[in-house]
Amino acid sequence: MAAVEEERLSRVKHDPRLPVSAFRFCLQAGGIGFTGLDAVAFYESPVKKLSRQLWAGIPEGASPDLLWLDPGAPERAIREGLGWDGPILFFDHHRSHAASAFLLADFPAAALLTVDGVGEWATTSYGRGRGAEVELFEEVDFPHSLGLLYATLTSYLGFEVNDGEYKVMGLAPYGEPRFLDQMRRLVSPGPGGQYRLDLEYFDFVRGRRMYSDALPRLLGEPPRAPESEITRFHQDVARSLQAVLEEILLAKARWLHERTGLPDLCMAGGVALNVVANGRILRDGPFERLFVQPAAGDSGGCLGAAALAHVQLTGQRPAPLRHVYLGPRWSADEIAGLLTAAGIAAHDFRGRETDLLEAVVDRLERGQVVGWFHGPLELGPRALGGRSLLADPRDPRMRDRLNRLVKKREAFRPFAPSVLACHAAAHFDLDHPSPYMLETCRVISPLDLPAVTHVDGSARPQTVDPEISPRYAALLEAFRRRTGCPLLVNTSFNVRGEPTVASPADALSCMGVSGIDAVVLED
Repeated sequence: MAAVEEERLSRVKHDPRLPVSAFRFCLQAGGIGFTGLDAVAFYESPVKKLSRQLWAGIPEGASPDLLWLDPGAPERAIREGLGWDGPILFFDHHRSHAASAFLLADFPAAALLTVDGVGEWATTSYGRGRGAEVELFEEVDFPHSLGLLYATLTSYLGFEVNDGEYKVMGLAPYGEPRFLDQMRRLVSPGPGGQYRLDLEYFDFVRGRRMYSDALPRLLGEPPRAPESEITRFHQDVARSLQAVLEEILLAKARWLHERTGLPDLCMAGGVALNVVANGRILRDGPFERLFVQPAAGDSGGCLGAAALAHVQLTGQRPAPLRHVYLGPRWSADEIAGLLTAAGIAAHDFRGRETDLLEAVVDRLERGQVVGWFHGPLELGPRALGGRSLLADPRDPRMRDRLNRLVKKREAFRPFAPSVLACHAAAHFDLDHPSPYMLETCRVISPLDLPAVTHVDGSARPQTVDPEISPRYAALLEAFRRRTGCPLLVNTSFNVRGEPTVASPADALSCMGVSGIDAVVLED
Protein backbone atom coordinates (compact mmCIF):
# COMPACT_ATOMS: atom_id res chain seq x y z
CA MET A 1 0.00 0.00 0.00
CA ALA A 2 1.13 3.55 -0.73
CA ALA A 3 -0.51 6.78 0.43
CA VAL A 4 0.45 10.42 0.89
CA GLU A 5 -1.43 13.66 1.46
CA GLU A 6 -1.13 16.18 -1.35
CA GLU A 7 -0.25 18.96 1.09
CA ARG A 8 3.00 17.21 2.00
CA LEU A 9 4.13 17.35 -1.63
CA SER A 10 2.66 20.71 -2.67
CA ARG A 11 3.64 22.39 0.65
CA VAL A 12 0.19 24.03 0.78
CA LYS A 13 -1.46 23.17 4.10
CA HIS A 14 -4.88 21.53 3.64
CA ASP A 15 -4.38 21.71 -0.14
CA PRO A 16 -7.91 21.31 -1.62
CA ARG A 17 -6.80 20.63 -5.17
CA LEU A 18 -6.97 17.31 -6.98
CA PRO A 19 -4.09 15.25 -5.52
CA VAL A 20 -2.22 14.77 -8.79
CA SER A 21 1.24 14.56 -7.20
CA ALA A 22 0.03 12.11 -4.55
CA PHE A 23 -1.61 9.97 -7.23
CA ARG A 24 1.60 9.83 -9.27
CA PHE A 25 3.64 8.94 -6.20
CA CYS A 26 1.35 6.02 -5.40
CA LEU A 27 1.66 4.65 -8.94
CA GLN A 28 5.43 5.01 -8.79
CA ALA A 29 5.64 3.39 -5.35
CA GLY A 30 3.53 0.50 -6.56
CA GLY A 31 5.69 0.07 -9.62
CA ILE A 32 2.68 0.31 -11.91
CA GLY A 33 1.35 2.64 -14.57
CA PHE A 34 -2.19 3.33 -15.67
CA THR A 35 -2.30 -0.04 -17.41
CA GLY A 36 -1.96 -1.72 -14.02
CA LEU A 37 -4.96 0.07 -12.53
CA ASP A 38 -8.40 -1.52 -12.31
CA ALA A 39 -10.23 1.63 -11.19
CA VAL A 40 -9.95 5.02 -9.51
CA ALA A 41 -12.05 5.42 -6.34
CA PHE A 42 -13.42 8.74 -5.05
CA TYR A 43 -14.40 9.15 -1.39
CA GLU A 44 -17.73 10.98 -1.76
CA SER A 45 -20.75 11.45 -4.01
CA PRO A 46 -20.61 14.81 -5.83
CA VAL A 47 -24.31 14.70 -6.76
CA LYS A 48 -25.47 14.13 -3.17
CA LYS A 49 -23.06 16.73 -1.86
CA LEU A 50 -24.31 19.33 -4.33
CA SER A 51 -27.91 18.70 -3.29
CA ARG A 52 -27.04 19.61 0.29
CA GLN A 53 -25.04 22.66 -0.73
CA LEU A 54 -27.83 23.92 -2.96
CA TRP A 55 -30.30 23.41 -0.10
CA ALA A 56 -28.04 25.45 2.17
CA GLY A 57 -27.52 28.10 -0.50
CA ILE A 58 -24.36 28.83 -2.46
CA PRO A 59 -22.27 31.05 -0.16
CA GLU A 60 -21.87 34.63 -1.28
CA GLY A 61 -18.44 35.24 -2.79
CA ALA A 62 -17.78 31.54 -3.50
CA SER A 63 -15.12 30.87 -6.12
CA PRO A 64 -16.67 29.81 -9.45
CA ASP A 65 -14.06 27.10 -9.99
CA LEU A 66 -14.87 25.09 -6.87
CA LEU A 67 -15.62 21.48 -7.72
CA TRP A 68 -18.90 21.34 -5.81
CA LEU A 69 -20.59 23.88 -8.10
CA ASP A 70 -20.77 21.15 -10.74
CA PRO A 71 -21.34 17.51 -9.74
CA GLY A 72 -19.56 16.35 -12.89
CA ALA A 73 -16.44 18.36 -12.12
CA PRO A 74 -14.66 15.76 -9.93
CA GLU A 75 -14.89 13.10 -12.63
CA ARG A 76 -13.69 15.50 -15.32
CA ALA A 77 -10.86 16.69 -13.09
CA ILE A 78 -9.76 13.11 -12.49
CA ARG A 79 -9.85 12.26 -16.16
CA GLU A 80 -8.14 15.45 -17.31
CA GLY A 81 -5.74 15.90 -14.41
CA LEU A 82 -4.65 12.29 -14.23
CA GLY A 83 -5.19 11.28 -17.83
CA TRP A 84 -7.40 8.39 -16.73
CA ASP A 85 -10.10 6.99 -19.02
CA GLY A 86 -10.98 3.85 -17.05
CA PRO A 87 -13.66 3.22 -14.39
CA ILE A 88 -14.19 5.77 -11.61
CA LEU A 89 -16.04 4.48 -8.55
CA PHE A 90 -17.81 6.94 -6.24
CA PHE A 91 -18.63 6.05 -2.63
CA ASP A 92 -20.56 8.09 -0.07
CA HIS A 93 -18.41 10.18 2.27
CA HIS A 94 -19.38 8.47 5.53
CA ARG A 95 -19.29 5.03 3.95
CA SER A 96 -15.70 5.78 2.92
CA HIS A 97 -14.87 6.89 6.47
CA ALA A 98 -16.50 3.81 8.01
CA ALA A 99 -14.76 1.48 5.56
CA SER A 100 -11.40 3.12 6.21
CA ALA A 101 -11.77 2.22 9.88
CA PHE A 102 -13.36 -1.23 9.72
CA LEU A 103 -11.97 -2.81 6.56
CA LEU A 104 -8.42 -1.91 7.61
CA ALA A 105 -8.87 -2.94 11.26
CA ASP A 106 -7.92 -6.39 12.49
CA PHE A 107 -11.44 -7.10 13.81
CA PRO A 108 -13.69 -9.78 12.26
CA ALA A 109 -16.73 -7.67 13.19
CA ALA A 110 -17.22 -4.29 14.84
CA ALA A 111 -19.64 -1.45 15.52
CA LEU A 112 -18.96 1.58 13.33
CA LEU A 113 -19.11 5.25 14.33
CA THR A 114 -18.30 8.08 11.93
CA VAL A 115 -18.44 11.66 13.22
CA ASP A 116 -17.34 14.80 11.36
CA GLY A 117 -18.55 18.19 10.19
CA VAL A 118 -20.56 16.98 7.22
CA GLY A 119 -20.19 14.65 4.28
CA GLU A 120 -22.88 14.78 1.63
CA TRP A 121 -25.73 15.08 4.16
CA ALA A 122 -24.65 12.84 7.04
CA THR A 123 -22.72 14.29 9.96
CA THR A 124 -22.78 11.21 12.21
CA SER A 125 -23.26 7.64 11.02
CA TYR A 126 -23.74 4.38 12.89
CA GLY A 127 -23.31 0.89 11.56
CA ARG A 128 -21.70 -2.50 11.80
CA GLY A 129 -19.02 -4.27 9.86
CA ARG A 130 -18.64 -7.99 9.40
CA GLY A 131 -16.16 -9.70 7.13
CA ALA A 132 -16.00 -7.59 3.97
CA GLU A 133 -19.41 -5.95 4.56
CA VAL A 134 -19.96 -2.39 5.78
CA GLU A 135 -23.53 -1.54 6.80
CA LEU A 136 -24.65 1.90 7.96
CA PHE A 137 -28.09 1.81 9.57
CA GLU A 138 -28.65 5.26 11.11
CA GLU A 139 -27.36 8.78 10.58
CA VAL A 140 -27.68 12.33 11.83
CA ASP A 141 -28.04 14.79 8.95
CA PHE A 142 -26.89 18.34 8.33
CA PRO A 143 -27.25 20.91 9.83
CA HIS A 144 -27.13 18.97 13.10
CA SER A 145 -23.46 18.14 13.58
CA LEU A 146 -21.06 17.60 16.46
CA GLY A 147 -18.20 18.52 14.16
CA LEU A 148 -19.83 21.83 13.25
CA LEU A 149 -20.70 22.46 16.90
CA TYR A 150 -17.01 22.14 17.77
CA ALA A 151 -15.99 24.19 14.73
CA THR A 152 -18.41 26.96 15.69
CA LEU A 153 -16.97 27.29 19.17
CA THR A 154 -13.48 27.04 17.69
CA SER A 155 -14.29 30.10 15.59
CA TYR A 156 -15.88 31.90 18.56
CA LEU A 157 -12.70 31.26 20.56
CA GLY A 158 -10.60 32.95 17.87
CA PHE A 159 -9.09 29.92 16.16
CA GLU A 160 -9.29 28.88 12.52
CA VAL A 161 -12.02 26.40 11.59
CA ASN A 162 -10.73 23.05 10.29
CA ASP A 163 -7.35 23.77 11.83
CA GLY A 164 -7.85 25.06 15.36
CA GLU A 165 -10.15 22.41 16.83
CA TYR A 166 -7.21 20.54 18.33
CA LYS A 167 -6.13 23.81 19.96
CA VAL A 168 -9.50 24.04 21.69
CA MET A 169 -9.08 20.44 22.85
CA GLY A 170 -5.64 21.31 24.24
CA LEU A 171 -6.95 24.46 25.92
CA ALA A 172 -9.86 22.70 27.64
CA PRO A 173 -7.95 21.15 30.59
CA TYR A 174 -6.92 24.62 31.77
CA GLY A 175 -10.54 25.58 32.43
CA GLU A 176 -13.56 24.59 34.49
CA PRO A 177 -16.85 23.36 32.98
CA ARG A 178 -18.92 26.31 34.20
CA PHE A 179 -20.77 26.74 30.90
CA LEU A 180 -22.30 23.26 30.74
CA ASP A 181 -25.85 24.59 30.82
CA GLN A 182 -25.14 26.91 27.91
CA MET A 183 -23.52 24.13 25.90
CA ARG A 184 -26.51 21.89 26.52
CA ARG A 185 -28.70 24.61 25.04
CA LEU A 186 -26.59 24.48 21.88
CA VAL A 187 -26.94 20.71 21.47
CA SER A 188 -29.43 18.27 22.92
CA PRO A 189 -29.51 14.47 22.66
CA GLY A 190 -32.37 12.74 20.89
CA PRO A 191 -33.59 9.15 20.73
CA GLY A 192 -31.31 6.42 19.42
CA GLY A 193 -28.32 7.91 17.68
CA GLN A 194 -29.90 11.31 17.19
CA TYR A 195 -29.09 14.77 18.57
CA ARG A 196 -30.03 18.29 17.49
CA LEU A 197 -28.40 21.70 17.42
CA ASP A 198 -30.43 24.76 18.36
CA LEU A 199 -29.94 26.67 15.12
CA GLU A 200 -30.73 29.99 16.79
CA TYR A 201 -27.08 30.10 17.85
CA PHE A 202 -25.50 29.06 14.54
CA ASP A 203 -25.08 30.80 11.20
CA PHE A 204 -23.04 28.28 9.19
CA VAL A 205 -25.97 27.14 7.04
CA ARG A 206 -26.35 30.34 5.03
CA GLY A 207 -24.26 32.95 6.79
CA ARG A 208 -20.73 34.21 6.42
CA ARG A 209 -19.59 33.05 9.85
CA MET A 210 -20.14 30.00 12.00
CA TYR A 211 -22.17 31.53 14.86
CA SER A 212 -25.06 33.96 15.13
CA ASP A 213 -25.26 37.00 17.41
CA ALA A 214 -27.18 34.84 19.87
CA LEU A 215 -24.08 32.84 20.82
CA PRO A 216 -22.11 35.73 22.38
CA ARG A 217 -25.27 36.77 24.21
CA LEU A 218 -25.68 33.25 25.58
CA LEU A 219 -22.08 33.04 26.77
CA GLY A 220 -21.90 36.61 28.00
CA GLU A 221 -18.79 37.82 26.18
CA PRO A 222 -17.90 38.85 22.61
CA PRO A 223 -15.92 36.44 20.45
CA ARG A 224 -12.16 36.37 20.93
CA ALA A 225 -10.11 38.11 18.25
CA PRO A 226 -7.46 35.85 16.66
CA GLU A 227 -4.04 36.05 18.35
CA SER A 228 -5.46 38.05 21.28
CA GLU A 229 -5.05 37.15 24.94
CA ILE A 230 -6.59 33.88 26.11
CA THR A 231 -8.43 34.40 29.40
CA ARG A 232 -9.99 32.13 31.99
CA PHE A 233 -13.32 32.68 30.22
CA HIS A 234 -11.96 31.14 27.01
CA GLN A 235 -10.48 28.23 28.94
CA ASP A 236 -13.81 27.58 30.66
CA VAL A 237 -15.74 27.69 27.38
CA ALA A 238 -13.30 25.20 25.85
CA ARG A 239 -13.60 22.89 28.87
CA SER A 240 -17.39 23.04 28.79
CA LEU A 241 -17.51 22.31 25.07
CA GLN A 242 -15.18 19.35 25.42
CA ALA A 243 -17.21 17.97 28.32
CA VAL A 244 -20.48 18.10 26.39
CA LEU A 245 -18.88 16.55 23.29
CA GLU A 246 -17.65 13.65 25.41
CA GLU A 247 -21.03 13.37 27.11
CA ILE A 248 -22.90 12.97 23.82
CA LEU A 249 -20.32 10.72 22.16
CA LEU A 250 -20.27 8.42 25.18
CA ALA A 251 -24.07 8.20 25.25
CA LYS A 252 -24.23 7.42 21.53
CA ALA A 253 -21.45 4.84 21.84
CA ARG A 254 -23.47 3.09 24.56
CA TRP A 255 -26.57 3.13 22.34
CA LEU A 256 -24.53 1.75 19.43
CA HIS A 257 -23.22 -1.07 21.60
CA GLU A 258 -26.76 -1.97 22.64
CA ARG A 259 -27.89 -1.87 19.01
CA THR A 260 -25.07 -4.05 17.62
CA GLY A 261 -24.08 -6.23 20.58
CA LEU A 262 -20.50 -6.18 19.27
CA PRO A 263 -17.49 -5.88 21.58
CA ASP A 264 -15.29 -3.76 19.30
CA LEU A 265 -15.70 -0.25 17.90
CA CYS A 266 -14.16 1.36 14.81
CA MET A 267 -14.19 5.14 14.42
CA ALA A 268 -13.35 7.66 11.71
CA GLY A 269 -14.23 11.20 10.67
CA GLY A 270 -12.60 14.41 11.85
CA VAL A 271 -14.15 14.26 15.33
CA ALA A 272 -12.44 10.89 15.82
CA LEU A 273 -9.19 12.88 16.02
CA ASN A 274 -10.40 14.24 19.36
CA VAL A 275 -8.06 12.04 21.36
CA VAL A 276 -9.50 13.08 24.73
CA ALA A 277 -12.97 11.90 23.71
CA ASN A 278 -11.49 8.68 22.31
CA GLY A 279 -9.83 7.92 25.62
CA ARG A 280 -13.09 8.59 27.45
CA ILE A 281 -15.05 6.26 25.14
CA LEU A 282 -12.52 3.50 25.69
CA ARG A 283 -12.25 3.96 29.47
CA ASP A 284 -15.90 4.62 30.33
CA GLY A 285 -17.74 3.10 27.40
CA PRO A 286 -18.98 -0.45 26.85
CA PHE A 287 -16.56 -1.51 24.11
CA GLU A 288 -13.62 -3.78 24.79
CA ARG A 289 -11.43 -2.50 21.95
CA LEU A 290 -11.33 0.67 19.88
CA PHE A 291 -9.66 1.22 16.51
CA VAL A 292 -9.50 4.78 15.23
CA GLN A 293 -8.32 5.06 11.65
CA PRO A 294 -5.03 6.99 11.96
CA ALA A 295 -5.87 9.45 9.14
CA ALA A 296 -9.43 9.79 10.42
CA GLY A 297 -10.16 13.13 8.74
CA ASP A 298 -11.02 13.70 5.11
CA SER A 299 -7.44 13.03 4.00
CA GLY A 300 -7.96 9.40 5.02
CA GLY A 301 -11.23 8.99 3.13
CA CYS A 302 -9.19 7.74 0.20
CA LEU A 303 -8.25 4.64 2.22
CA GLY A 304 -11.90 3.76 2.68
CA ALA A 305 -12.76 4.40 -0.96
CA ALA A 306 -9.85 2.21 -2.04
CA ALA A 307 -10.88 -0.53 0.41
CA LEU A 308 -14.49 -0.44 -0.84
CA ALA A 309 -13.28 -0.59 -4.43
CA HIS A 310 -11.11 -3.56 -3.55
CA VAL A 311 -14.10 -5.39 -2.07
CA GLN A 312 -16.28 -4.50 -5.07
CA LEU A 313 -13.69 -5.69 -7.59
CA THR A 314 -12.37 -8.79 -5.80
CA GLY A 315 -15.00 -9.79 -3.26
CA GLN A 316 -12.23 -9.93 -0.66
CA ARG A 317 -11.49 -7.80 2.37
CA PRO A 318 -8.10 -6.02 2.18
CA ALA A 319 -5.33 -6.89 4.60
CA PRO A 320 -5.36 -5.05 7.94
CA LEU A 321 -3.40 -1.83 8.28
CA ARG A 322 -0.18 -2.62 10.14
CA HIS A 323 1.37 0.86 10.06
CA VAL A 324 1.04 4.22 8.30
CA TYR A 325 4.58 4.59 6.96
CA LEU A 326 3.18 4.68 3.44
CA GLY A 327 4.66 7.80 1.84
CA PRO A 328 7.83 8.86 0.02
CA ARG A 329 11.25 7.89 1.28
CA TRP A 330 14.84 8.75 0.36
CA SER A 331 17.86 6.50 0.69
CA ALA A 332 20.97 7.56 2.58
CA ASP A 333 22.90 7.58 -0.69
CA GLU A 334 20.33 9.87 -2.34
CA ILE A 335 20.48 12.24 0.62
CA ALA A 336 24.28 12.26 0.61
CA GLY A 337 24.22 13.21 -3.06
CA LEU A 338 21.74 16.02 -2.42
CA LEU A 339 23.84 17.43 0.43
CA THR A 340 27.03 17.28 -1.63
CA ALA A 341 25.37 19.02 -4.56
CA ALA A 342 24.10 21.76 -2.25
CA GLY A 343 27.48 22.19 -0.58
CA ILE A 344 26.13 21.27 2.86
CA ALA A 345 28.56 19.61 5.27
CA ALA A 346 27.20 16.69 7.29
CA HIS A 347 28.42 13.81 9.43
CA ASP A 348 28.15 10.53 7.53
CA PHE A 349 27.12 7.53 9.65
CA ARG A 350 26.38 5.09 6.84
CA GLY A 351 27.10 1.57 8.12
CA ARG A 352 27.46 2.85 11.72
CA GLU A 353 23.94 2.89 13.17
CA THR A 354 25.09 2.50 16.78
CA ASP A 355 27.38 5.52 16.46
CA LEU A 356 24.53 7.51 14.89
CA LEU A 357 22.14 6.68 17.73
CA GLU A 358 24.70 7.54 20.39
CA ALA A 359 25.39 10.88 18.70
CA VAL A 360 21.67 11.68 18.70
CA VAL A 361 21.32 10.67 22.36
CA ASP A 362 24.27 12.95 23.21
CA ARG A 363 22.39 15.91 21.73
CA LEU A 364 19.07 15.01 23.32
CA GLU A 365 20.67 14.60 26.73
CA ARG A 366 22.21 18.07 26.37
CA GLY A 367 18.75 19.58 25.87
CA GLN A 368 18.84 19.91 22.09
CA VAL A 369 15.92 19.53 19.68
CA VAL A 370 16.65 17.04 16.91
CA GLY A 371 14.82 16.67 13.63
CA TRP A 372 14.41 12.96 12.84
CA PHE A 373 13.90 12.01 9.19
CA HIS A 374 13.82 8.27 8.61
CA GLY A 375 12.01 5.85 6.31
CA PRO A 376 8.71 6.53 4.58
CA LEU A 377 6.58 9.55 5.43
CA GLU A 378 3.66 8.86 7.79
CA LEU A 379 0.06 9.20 6.62
CA GLY A 380 -2.18 11.27 8.88
CA PRO A 381 -1.74 14.21 11.25
CA ARG A 382 0.59 12.56 13.77
CA ALA A 383 4.37 12.34 13.68
CA LEU A 384 5.24 8.73 14.47
CA GLY A 385 9.01 8.60 14.11
CA GLY A 386 9.24 9.11 10.38
CA ARG A 387 9.23 12.92 10.28
CA SER A 388 9.53 13.97 13.92
CA LEU A 389 11.08 16.59 16.16
CA LEU A 390 12.53 14.87 19.23
CA ALA A 391 13.56 16.15 22.66
CA ASP A 392 14.11 15.09 26.27
CA PRO A 393 10.74 14.74 28.09
CA ARG A 394 12.39 15.33 31.48
CA ASP A 395 13.46 18.89 30.67
CA PRO A 396 11.09 21.33 32.45
CA ARG A 397 11.92 24.10 29.95
CA MET A 398 11.46 22.01 26.84
CA ARG A 399 7.73 22.51 26.28
CA ASP A 400 8.06 26.28 26.35
CA ARG A 401 11.11 26.19 24.10
CA LEU A 402 9.42 23.96 21.54
CA ASN A 403 6.25 26.03 21.49
CA ARG A 404 7.96 29.42 21.38
CA LEU A 405 11.17 28.98 19.39
CA VAL A 406 10.69 25.85 17.32
CA LYS A 407 7.01 25.33 16.55
CA LYS A 408 6.19 29.05 17.01
CA ARG A 409 2.74 28.31 18.42
CA GLU A 410 0.56 28.93 21.47
CA ALA A 411 2.20 28.34 24.86
CA PHE A 412 -0.64 26.15 26.19
CA ARG A 413 -0.23 23.47 23.54
CA PRO A 414 0.85 20.05 24.87
CA PHE A 415 3.40 17.68 23.38
CA ALA A 416 3.13 13.92 23.06
CA PRO A 417 5.61 11.22 24.06
CA SER A 418 6.88 8.21 22.19
CA VAL A 419 7.56 5.27 24.48
CA LEU A 420 8.87 1.78 23.90
CA ALA A 421 5.82 -0.48 23.91
CA CYS A 422 7.34 -2.82 26.47
CA HIS A 423 7.72 0.06 28.96
CA ALA A 424 4.44 1.89 28.33
CA ALA A 425 2.49 0.40 31.24
CA ALA A 426 5.12 1.58 33.72
CA HIS A 427 4.63 5.21 32.72
CA PHE A 428 1.01 5.49 31.53
CA ASP A 429 -2.36 4.13 32.56
CA LEU A 430 -2.41 2.12 29.34
CA ASP A 431 -2.88 -1.63 28.99
CA HIS A 432 -2.92 -1.93 25.19
CA PRO A 433 -0.88 -0.68 22.21
CA SER A 434 -1.43 2.91 21.11
CA PRO A 435 0.74 3.20 17.99
CA TYR A 436 -0.99 6.21 16.44
CA MET A 437 -1.33 8.73 19.32
CA LEU A 438 -5.13 8.62 19.13
CA GLU A 439 -6.10 8.53 22.80
CA THR A 440 -5.09 10.20 26.03
CA CYS A 441 -4.44 8.52 29.36
CA ARG A 442 -3.09 9.35 32.82
CA VAL A 443 0.64 9.69 33.37
CA ILE A 444 1.69 7.35 36.19
CA SER A 445 5.43 7.42 35.55
CA PRO A 446 7.86 7.37 38.48
CA LEU A 447 9.86 9.86 36.40
CA ASP A 448 9.14 13.56 36.23
CA LEU A 449 8.05 14.16 32.63
CA PRO A 450 7.04 17.84 32.45
CA ALA A 451 7.54 18.19 28.70
CA VAL A 452 4.88 15.59 27.85
CA THR A 453 2.48 15.80 30.83
CA HIS A 454 -0.47 18.09 30.21
CA VAL A 455 -1.92 20.35 32.90
CA ASP A 456 -4.52 17.70 33.82
CA GLY A 457 -1.90 14.96 34.28
CA SER A 458 -2.63 13.30 30.95
CA ALA A 459 -0.56 12.46 27.89
CA ARG A 460 -1.14 11.22 24.35
CA PRO A 461 1.46 8.46 24.00
CA GLN A 462 2.69 6.62 20.96
CA THR A 463 3.76 3.09 21.79
CA VAL A 464 6.67 2.04 19.57
CA ASP A 465 7.01 -1.57 18.41
CA PRO A 466 10.54 -2.60 17.34
CA GLU A 467 9.10 -4.85 14.65
CA ILE A 468 7.28 -1.92 13.03
CA SER A 469 9.80 0.89 13.67
CA PRO A 470 13.16 -0.79 14.36
CA ARG A 471 15.43 2.26 14.16
CA TYR A 472 13.12 4.54 16.13
CA ALA A 473 12.78 1.83 18.77
CA ALA A 474 16.56 1.47 18.82
CA LEU A 475 16.91 5.21 19.47
CA LEU A 476 14.44 5.03 22.35
CA GLU A 477 16.34 2.07 23.78
CA ALA A 478 19.65 3.93 23.45
CA PHE A 479 18.14 6.90 25.30
CA ARG A 480 16.79 4.53 27.99
CA ARG A 481 20.18 2.90 28.49
CA ARG A 482 21.81 6.29 28.89
CA THR A 483 19.18 8.04 31.02
CA GLY A 484 16.82 5.41 32.43
CA CYS A 485 13.97 7.08 30.51
CA PRO A 486 12.42 5.04 27.64
CA LEU A 487 10.51 8.05 26.28
CA LEU A 488 11.08 11.03 24.03
CA VAL A 489 9.07 14.12 23.19
CA ASN A 490 7.77 13.53 19.66
CA THR A 491 6.09 16.29 17.68
CA SER A 492 5.59 16.78 13.97
CA PHE A 493 8.56 18.05 11.94
CA ASN A 494 7.17 21.42 10.88
CA VAL A 495 6.61 24.98 12.03
CA ARG A 496 3.28 26.70 12.48
CA GLY A 497 1.31 27.04 9.26
CA GLU A 498 3.40 24.52 7.33
CA PRO A 499 2.64 20.87 6.53
CA THR A 500 4.89 18.22 8.01
CA VAL A 501 8.10 17.92 6.02
CA ALA A 502 8.20 15.27 3.32
CA SER A 503 11.61 15.59 1.63
CA PRO A 504 15.18 16.22 2.80
CA ALA A 505 14.93 19.72 1.28
CA ASP A 506 11.79 20.38 3.35
CA ALA A 507 13.61 19.26 6.49
CA LEU A 508 16.59 21.53 5.86
CA SER A 509 14.29 24.44 5.07
CA CYS A 510 12.40 23.89 8.33
CA MET A 511 15.66 23.80 10.25
CA GLY A 512 16.64 27.13 8.73
CA VAL A 513 13.56 28.96 10.01
CA SER A 514 13.22 27.33 13.43
CA GLY A 515 15.19 26.64 16.57
CA ILE A 516 16.04 23.04 15.68
CA ASP A 517 19.59 22.20 16.76
CA ALA A 518 20.31 19.30 14.41
CA VAL A 519 18.66 17.18 11.75
CA VAL A 520 19.20 13.48 11.15
CA LEU A 521 18.54 12.60 7.50
CA GLU A 522 18.66 8.79 7.43
CA ASP A 523 22.36 7.96 8.06
